[in-house]
Amino acid sequence: MRQRPVRLAGTTAALVGVVACLAGCEATVYGSPPPAPSGPQLTVVAPLGTMAPLPEAPPDQPAATFSGLADREQRATAEAADAGAEITTAVLDRNTGELVTNGNGMSIAIASVVKLFIADDLLLQVANGETTLSPDDREMFDVMLRSSDDSAAEVFWNRSGGSAIIDRVVARYGLGQTRPPGNGRWFNTTSTATDLVRYYDMLLAGTGGLPRQQAGIILNDLAHSTPMAPDGMVPGGVYPQRFGIPEGLPGDPVAVKQGWMCCVGADWMHLSTGVIGPDRRYVMVIGSMQATDADTARATITQAVRTMFPDGKI
Repeated sequence: MRQRPVRLAGTTAALVGVVACLAGCEATVYGSPPPAPSGPQLTVVAPLGTMAPLPEAPPDQPAATFSGLADREQRATAEAADAGAEITTAVLDRNTGELVTNGNGMSIAIASVVKLFIADDLLLQVANGETTLSPDDREMFDVMLRSSDDSAAEVFWNRSGGSAIIDRVVARYGLGQTRPPGNGRWFNTTSTATDLVRYYDMLLAGTGGLPRQQAGIILNDLAHSTPMAPDGMVPGGVYPQRFGIPEGLPGDPVAVKQGWMCCVGADWMHLSTGVIGPDRRYVMVIGSMQATDADTARATITQAVRTMFPDGKI
């Protein structure tokens, strides 16, 4: 994990990530996971290109509303503020198109969540016949998303042109509030909760340019991420990845990309993003900045999700 105290002005707040972050969740995990192993569990599944395509459209379900969600988001925001944290959050129902945010459109450094963009750009190159991936590349790709391996991200980032990756993804998905890193380091890419929600929604719908077959590869990796991520800057060399959405929604299957960093000034940044529900109906992004220790910061963002969804599911 890299660290450097820097701030960058965002839409309504100042946040910058300057360290590599790690990510994860598990799409089939309900309730508390088993005790974490002493190190990361790196599991590789089918080779790239073998996943079934995503559905043509969100599943046909009766329309539902986020009854009371706006009020609960404001309550979660206030509770986090009382704990010394600032949060930004957005939740989308892909069936109804209803988007509920807490009104904080701050720009945040998305750290390891940018590995989604790196993967997206690389898989489009593969789909277009512009590059091929060796067996070692395919394994490295899966580990980059599942265990958020930084060295793998560095290899693919440099191989595909660095910041030009962000420019291409921004153009394809219309991400108006996403910016490439000013210093060329992938973990300093900045975005907003609503831009990230838009990315996931278009990835699932196949409207961002990436074929659904390749999109399914990304979602499959997010659905099988490891409980712990390698992090050489923390005691024990690993970091828990189920904060936020996975721990806050134990009643729903989730496929999540997590990110975290220290130190942005005195703050820890945590970011929990992903797709929720057996039919991938919902997309959620929540980010938090808090001047505290890592354990407390993780607990704060998880509690915010629990306040928003007290039943433990959407």
